[in-house]
Amino acid sequence: MLNKHPLWKDLLVVFLAIFGLIYALPNLYPDDPALQITGAKPGVETRQEILDQSVAVLGQAGITIKASELEEKSGLIRFASVDDQLKAHSLVKKSLDVQHPDEYVAALNLAPTTPVWLQSLGAGPMKLGLDLRGGVYFLMEVDMDKALDIRLKNTVVGMRSQFQENRIRAKTLRQVQGRPEIEMAFNNVDMLDKARAILRKDFREFTVQERPEGDGYLLTLSLSEQSLKDIQDYALDQNLTSIRNRVNELGVSEPVVTRQGANRIVIQLPGIQDTAEAKRIIGRAANLEFRMLDAKSDSITTTRAPAGTEFLPVRNSPRQVLLEKDNIVTGENVIDAKPGYDQDGQPMVSVTLDTAGGRRMLDNTTKRLKESMAVLFIESKPETREVMVNGELVQKIFTQETREAISVATIQGVFGSQFQITGLDNYEEAKELALLMRAGALAAPMYFVEERTVGPSLGAQNIESGVESLLLGFALVVVFMIAAYKVCGVIANIALFMNLLLLVACMSLIPGAVLTLPGMAGIVLTLGMAVDANVLIFERIREEIRNGMTPHAAIHAGYDRAWLTIMDSNITTLLVGLVLFSLGSGPVKGFAVTLSIGILTSMFTAVTGSRAIINMIYGGRALQKLSI
Repeated sequence: MLNKHPLWKDLLVVFLAIFGLIYALPNLYPDDPALQITGAKPGVETRQEILDQSVAVLGQAGITIKASELEEKSGLIRFASVDDQLKAHSLVKKSLDVQHPDEYVAALNLAPTTPVWLQSLGAGPMKLGLDLRGGVYFLMEVDMDKALDIRLKNTVVGMRSQFQENRIRAKTLRQVQGRPEIEMAFNNVDMLDKARAILRKDFREFTVQERPEGDGYLLTLSLSEQSLKDIQDYALDQNLTSIRNRVNELGVSEPVVTRQGANRIVIQLPGIQDTAEAKRIIGRAANLEFRMLDAKSDSITTTRAPAGTEFLPVRNSPRQVLLEKDNIVTGENVIDAKPGYDQDGQPMVSVTLDTAGGRRMLDNTTKRLKESMAVLFIESKPETREVMVNGELVQKIFTQETREAISVATIQGVFGSQFQITGLDNYEEAKELALLMRAGALAAPMYFVEERTVGPSLGAQNIESGVESLLLGFALVVVFMIAAYKVCGVIANIALFMNLLLLVACMSLIPGAVLTLPGMAGIVLTLGMAVDANVLIFERIREEIRNGMTPHAAIHAGYDRAWLTIMDSNITTLLVGLVLFSLGSGPVKGFAVTLSIGILTSMFTAVTGSRAIINMIYGGRALQKLSI
C-alpha cells in the first residue's frame, strides 16, 4: 500500500521527537549568576562559617541573594541578577581579604538551574562560548631571559656529563652571569682538543672563541642570533603546548590558546566555572628536579656549601639539606603522573619518565644505592619592582624563584622510569602536582600582562539578539510554508520544529560542541536550508499531480525522486562544514559545528519526519485531493 510506513519507522520518529524535547529542554533553564568561594591553595575547604560570614556581609549591604550552599569543597551564593552578582563580588572579596587574608578567593560563576529529574537523565544545557556566556581573557608574557638562563644551565650540565664520560678534565666550566655565554678553561692542549671535538659534534649552536689564559686556555661559547631566536621560539611553543594541556585538564570547552607576537600567549576560557582555579593552574610556573644529597659533606656541621653544591630548605621543616647542583632528571622528562596514596595512606604521585630520563635514573640509582635523593620543587612567580632607567623610576617585572625539597629519601633499590613522589601535604596538592607534570613543564616562567572578564551581561545581550534573530527567521519560514503549501506547509513546519529540537539536543549532548554567536547564525541558516528539502519534495508532488498522477502516487513519487537531489546538495554542504571545522578556529569552528549537525538532522526530519506525518494523516485512506 502506498504511503504506509512500517511501524518501526513511525516509532523511530516519535522516539527521536521525545528524545529531542527532553534533551533540548534544559536550555529553557538559564544559569543563575553566582559567586563561588574557594580556597586559595589546594586542599583548603570552604567552611560553613565562611559562607555565613559572606552572606551576612551581603545582607548588611542590602543585596538580596537567591540561595547559598556548600558545594563539594567550595561555597556558592546565587543571585537573581548580574548587577547583584558584581556588587557582591567586590564586597565579599574585600571581606575575605580582611578576615582571612590569602586563604580564600571569591570568583564570578554561573550556577546551573536544570531540574534534578533532567539531570538524572544526563540532560544539560548547551555549552556557550565566550561571546555568549562570558568568561575570562588572559594575556601572558613569557620570561625570555629566564628561558635563556634555563637553557644555558641545562647545557652546562650536559657538557659536564659529556666531559666526564670522555675523561676530559676542565679547570672551570661555568655559565657567564648576565650574558648568553659559557666559559671553560683547560690546563693542557690534549684536554682542549678533546673538548673542541665534542663541541663541534654536539654543541654546534655555539660560536667558540679561544684565547690563552695564564698557563692554560680559555674557551668562550656564545650563542648566535639565530640560536637565540630558536631558543625563544622553542620556549614559546613549549609553553603553548603546556598551557593547552593544562586548559584541557581544567575541562574548558572550546578554549582559545594562541601565540601573539614574539613572547606573548592569549588564552580565552569561555564559561569558566572557577577563574581563581584557572589562573592558579595556568599561571603556575612549576618544575621538578631530582638531585642527590652531597654524600661527602655533613649538612649539619657544614656551614659553607662546597663547590658544586648548595643548601636548600625542606618543606614544612626548619632544616636545610646540602644538594648537588647537577640534576638527575627534571619535569621535562615526565610523560605521565597520577595522584594516589602510598601504603601508609599518605598522598603521593606515581611518575613515569621518558626513555632518556628512565635511563639516567636507572644509572644513578645503580651507582648510588643507599645514598639519599631529593625531589626539588621549583616555582617562579612574577614580582614588580621599581628600578631606575635613564634617571626615571619605572616599574619592571622580575621573576622570583622559590626552591624547596618536598621529599628526601634513601635509595633502597634500583629503579628507572617508574617511581613515586611522597612528602606532599594532602591529596589536593598531589592532584595539582600530577596535573602540572602531565601537562608538561614550562620552558620558562610566564606572568599575566592583562586579564579581562567578559561579563555575563554582555553574553546575555548577545543571546537575546541571537534568539530574536532565530525566532524571526523561524516565524518567516513558518508563514511562508503555510502560505505556499497549506496543510503540507504545516507538516513541514512541524518537521522543522523537530529539526530544531534535535539540533539543540545534539549540541547539548556532544561534549566538545560549543554554541557561539556565529553558531547561532549557523542554526538560522540550517532552518532555512531545512525547508529547502521540503520545497523540493512539495514542488515535485505538485508537478506529478499536474501530470495526472493520483495524490497517493504523487506523494510517493515526490519523496522518492527528490531524495537524490536533496542528498547531493546536503552532502556537498556537509563537506564544506567539515573543512571549516578542521581548518578553522574559534568562531569559524562554532559555525561549522552547528551547520554540520543541522544538515544531518534536517536530512532526517525533512524527509523521514515529514513523510511519517503525511503518512499518518493521509496514508491508508482514499484521497481525491491533496492540500498542497
